[in-house]
Order: sequence, then C-alpha cells, then structure tokens
Amino acid sequence: MPIESTLTEIAIVVTAALACGIVLEKFKQPAILGYIFAGVILGPSLFGFIENREAVSMLAELGVLMLLFVVGMELSLRPFVKIWPISVGCIALQVVGGFAIAFPLAQLFHWPLNLALLLAFVFALSSTAVAVKMLDTIGELKTATGRLTIGVLVAQDLAIVPMILIIRGLQPGGTLSIPFMLIKIVISVGLLALLVWYLSRKERIRLPFLHMVVDHTDLTPLLGLTFCFGAAAVAGLSGLSAAYGAFLAGLVMGNSHERQVIIDRMTPIYSVLIMVFFLSIGLLLDLNFIWRNLSIVLMILLFITLGKTALNISILHLLRQPWTMSFLSGVVLAQLGEFSFLLATVGEDVGIVNDYGTNLIVSLTVLSLILSPIWLSTAKRLHDLAPKRSISLSHLLNLLYGHEVSFIKRLYMKFKERVFRRANFRD
Repeated sequence: MPIESTLTEIAIVVTAALACGIVLEKFKQPAILGYIFAGVILGPSLFGFIENREAVSMLAELGVLMLLFVVGMELSLRPFVKIWPISVGCIALQVVGGFAIAFPLAQLFHWPLNLALLLAFVFALSSTAVAVKMLDTIGELKTATGRLTIGVLVAQDLAIVPMILIIRGLQPGGTLSIPFMLIKIVISVGLLALLVWYLSRKERIRLPFLHMVVDHTDLTPLLGLTFCFGAAAVAGLSGLSAAYGAFLAGLVMGNSHERQVIIDRMTPIYSVLIMVFFLSIGLLLDLNFIWRNLSIVLMILLFITLGKTALNISILHLLRQPWTMSFLSGVVLAQLGEFSFLLATVGEDVGIVNDYGTNLIVSLTVLSLILSPIWLSTAKRLHDLAPKRSISLSHLLNLLYGHEVSFIKRLYMKFKERVFRRANFRD
C-alpha cells in the first residue's frame, strides 16, 4: 500500500476520533464512546474508510494489554482492602446473578452451557471508564457511594483474570479441562491474592533500576512498555494469560515510589492505544447484523439492562447498604463493560463463540454503553436524594419517577376519555 494512502487513513482516523471524542465530552460522556462512534462511521457498516483492519486489530490487542497494565497501576489497594468483603461478595453474587440471566437466554435460544457461562461473565462486568465518569459528573466520586462503587469496580478488574483462565479452559463440547484449568486458576489467583495482600501492607516499594531511568523523560515510557509487554510475554509463555501478566506488572509498578511519574509519561502512549482499541470495537460493530436481528438484540438488551440494574441494587442492599446508596451504585454499574470485548475475543479463540456470538456480544455491549446517558439522568436524581438515606424502596421509586408516572397516567386518562367520547358519538 502506498505511503500516501496509509497516511490518509491515519489522518482520517485520528481526526474522526478527536472530533467524536470532543463531542461526547461536551455532553459529559466518556471520550471512549466517541472513539466507538468514530469506528462505526469509518467502518464497513457506513463509509468503509478503513481497509487495513489487520493492523488496527494488532494495535487494538496491544491496547488491551495497556488497558490492563494501567488499570493495575491505578488500583488503590488500601481503600479496597477496607471494603473488600462487600466488593468481593458483590462480584461473586453478580456472576451468579449473571448466570441466572444468561441461563434462561441459553435455554430460549438453544445455546450451549459454556456460552451461557461466558455470557454470565460478560453480564457481571461493568465499564470502569463510564462508571467513574458518571460518578464524577454527579459529584459522587469521593463520597461513600463513590468509594463503594469503585470498590466493586476494583473487584471486577481483579476478577477478569480468573474469568479469562476459566474461558480458556472451556471446550466447544461444553466440558472443562478440569486438572490444568484448576492448577492455572489456583496459581494465578493465589499469586494475585498474595501480591494484593503484600502491596496493601506496604507504603511504597522500590523497584531495581527504576531510579536509573526515571529522570530521563524519553526512557521512562519505554521502561513502562518493557514492563507491560515483557510481563505479558512471560505469562503467555508460562501457559497463563498475557493479559494476566500485563495486569500484574501494572499492579507492581503502580505501588512503586515512581508510580505517578510513570503514569504521567506513559499517558500519551496509553491514550493512543486505548483510542485504537475502542475504535476497533466500532469497526467490529455490524449495523446490518443489528438490523437483521433487531428484535432479538433489543429484547436481550432490555432483559440485561433491567435485570442487571435490579440485580446490582438487590445485591448491594443484601450486603446491608442503604437503599439510596444501593440504588445509585446499582444504576451506575448497570452498563456492560469494555472487558466484554476481551472475553468475547478469548471465547472466539477457544471456539466457544462463533461470528454470530461475537457480533451479538459486541452489539449488546456497545448499545449498553450508548444507553449510559439515560442512567446518568437517574443517577443525577439519586444524587439529589442522597441526604434521604433511610427511605424505603417504594418511597424512593416514587421520588425518582413519580412525575413521569403521573404524566403517563394523565395521558392515559385523556386517551381513555377521547376513546369513550368517540364511542358514544358513534352510538
């Protein structure tokens, strides 16, 4: 391909991503949604500007590793340790509840059991980027509700590693490679738990050789990339997941004395790779698939959205959180997460998910993220009700949606009166 043509594609991509990101930020939404929209616009479903999708996919895979690396770096372990029983209990019940949502769908559409388990993992995860943006927008990020929500998101980020290992152990026939899978999960989860315990007890750790490059602006981001991709390669060669290695590397580096310097200097590289990752999701979104399966997609989306919201609220209240906090946190966590794409890719690699399944998961996740502004409206109302901590669920629902219910009732009464008058007039 001529260099001029490649440069033209790059120019179109970055311009579209920048423009869509700015527009979404203006509407108080995460820029990642803008990157997805840019991918849809440039992809085969609309204008088809991007031809070299293989190069985009390769950069997107690097973006996934960088995403997990930065998530590990930015995890606040000490606050998480204080509320870990609630957070871990919540993600465990979310997986169980996700399976309760996925299993009826699997029975209805004749999906195999291993696909139902994959969908349960997908349903359990929420978008960290969207949830944090919503909390920040409504001013709840540093409140008790914000800390509770962030704790659940941290637990979900930690749970992604065993989820990937379990999915890799699944076989298309619906069976599990029990011995090897269990050994991998025990080793990976044990190492992760030990690392979290050790790092949460230390103020900051000193990594060898780090002080030698931290004063060099050009070498620091290169050191971060070496840690990220080096650990990913070692984990992959060890039979574990490359994503697991990148996450552990971020966790270690994020608890070092030079944490903030490395984050600041790696942010430009991270931002570009993450943009490519979400852009690739937009490229994968098949509008023709959504149109051909519109009724199924909308039915499952509605089932997931309402079911996941109710499930989150119920779980948090079951864990003895007030109704207002449970409702607000449950609404903020209602959307599907960006790691759903990673799980779908892993599922496709091991043969659990075919093209139809991948398109379905991508479509549901993207539409779920797009619907997040609707839940933001509910979250804003809940923020206004924050002082009323001890109200009942029925009272809370009335305060939230009482005006809309009354408006619908009035419209219904007017419609009923008109129908009645016309019926009498005809008589």
